[in-house]
Amino acid sequence: MKRVVISGLGLITPVGIGWGEAWASLLAGRSGIAPVESFDTSAFPVHIGAEVKRFDSLAFLKKQTPDSMGRSSQFAIAAARLALDDSHLDLPRMNLRRVGVSMGTTSGEPQFVERYNDIRKAEGLDAIPGEMLPKYPCNVIPTHIAMEFALRGPSLMIPTACAAGNYAIGYGFDLIRSGRVDAMLAGGADAFSRITYMGFARLGAIAKERCQPFDKNRKGMVPGEGAAVLVLEEAEAAQARGAKIYAEVLGYGISCDAHHMTAAHPQGEGAVRAMASALRDSGVSIDAVDYISAHGTGTPTNDRAESIAVKSLFGERAKRLPVSSIKSMIGHTMGAASAIEAAACALALDTGMLPPTINYEEPDPDCDLDYVPNVARQTNPRVVLNNAYAFGGNNASLCLAKFEAGVRPSAPSAGE
Repeated sequence: MKRVVISGLGLITPVGIGWGEAWASLLAGRSGIAPVESFDTSAFPVHIGAEVKRFDSLAFLKKQTPDSMGRSSQFAIAAARLALDDSHLDLPRMNLRRVGVSMGTTSGEPQFVERYNDIRKAEGLDAIPGEMLPKYPCNVIPTHIAMEFALRGPSLMIPTACAAGNYAIGYGFDLIRSGRVDAMLAGGADAFSRITYMGFARLGAIAKERCQPFDKNRKGMVPGEGAAVLVLEEAEAAQARGAKIYAEVLGYGISCDAHHMTAAHPQGEGAVRAMASALRDSGVSIDAVDYISAHGTGTPTNDRAESIAVKSLFGERAKRLPVSSIKSMIGHTMGAASAIEAAACALALDTGMLPPTINYEEPDPDCDLDYVPNVARQTNPRVVLNNAYAFGGNNASLCLAKFEAGVRPSAPSAGE
C-alpha cells in the first residue's frame, strides 16, 4: 500500500482566507463569530453566526464565472486553487486522468432553494428561471473544481453532513494508497444558509452569545461557513519533486450510531468505534496519539458524549491527552468543518502548536479532559486524531502523523 501525504492546504474560513491567515488567527484565539449580516435574523431568537468576510470569488475563478455557480462552489474552487498553489503541483505535466476530486458537504448550494421559495412565493411558479435548478444538486461542487482545473479523474461528493470532510479525505486517501490515482483534491465546503440556520434555531441548538465547547455553561453551537481542500499525493512522488509535506495520512475510521436522526448515542458508542477503527487502519495504538481535534460543537449533549467516548477508548490516558475545538472560533462550518479541522491538524503536526478552545471558563464534571483552554500550546505532536460526528449518526475519525521518510509510526493497533 502506498503512503499518502498532505502537500498543499487551502482554507476559506471565518477567521481568514489562506492557511497562513487562518492558522495565525486560530493560534491567537481570534473569533470569527459575529452578528449575522447575510440575511435578516429578526424572526429568530438568535442572531450570531460565523460568516466568511471579504471573499472575492473573482480572485480565484479563472475559467468559470460566479453567476454560473453557488457560493459553496466558489468557496471550494478558491480553497482548491490555494491548495494547488501551496503544493506547487505541476498539473500540466501530470496525467490529469489520474487526478481527482473528493468533497463533502451538508447542504450543497442551499441558496438556490431559498431563491426558488422566495420567487415562487412572490411571483408564482412560472417566474422561476429554469437555469437556476441545475445549479442546486450538491454534486456540482466537485464538478466545478474539476472543470476549473481540467481534472479528469474520479469526482465524488460525499454529503454525510457534518462529518463529510473526513469522509471525503478518507476516500481520497483510499484511491491513492490503492494506486488508482496519483493525487486528489479532498475536503469540504458549505455556505451560510437561512435553511440551516432556521433548522438549528428550531432545534434550540444555537448559542445566543458565543460558542463554548466543553464549558459547564455552554449554550449551543454557532452555524458557520467555509471550505478546505487538501492536496493528497503519494509520498514518494511528493518527495521526488521536493514538495513541502505537512503530514502523512495514516488511516481513517467510519461508523454509524444507528441511534437517532439528530442526537448522538449518549455513551458515544459510534464515536468510539470510529476512533478505534481509525487507529486500527493506521496501525497505531492509543498510546501513540498526542492530540485530538474534537468535533466539539458546544452543545450540551455532543460535548458530553464526545468526552465519554474519548475516556472510553483511551482510559486513564484520556486525562493527559490534549483535546481542543476550533469551532469555538470558526463556528460549525457544516460539511467543511472536519476538512478545515484536518488542515488544522496537519498544521499542528508541522508547527508543533495546538490551537486552543476559547471561551472556556468553568469546568464541567461531565467534560473533564484537557481542552487546551483559551491559549495555544506547543507540544510537538507526532500522531493526531481528527473527530467528526453528524446527524444520522455518521461518525468519522481521521488519523494523521508527522511525516518521516522511511519511518512510519507503528505500534500494536487499538481494539474495539
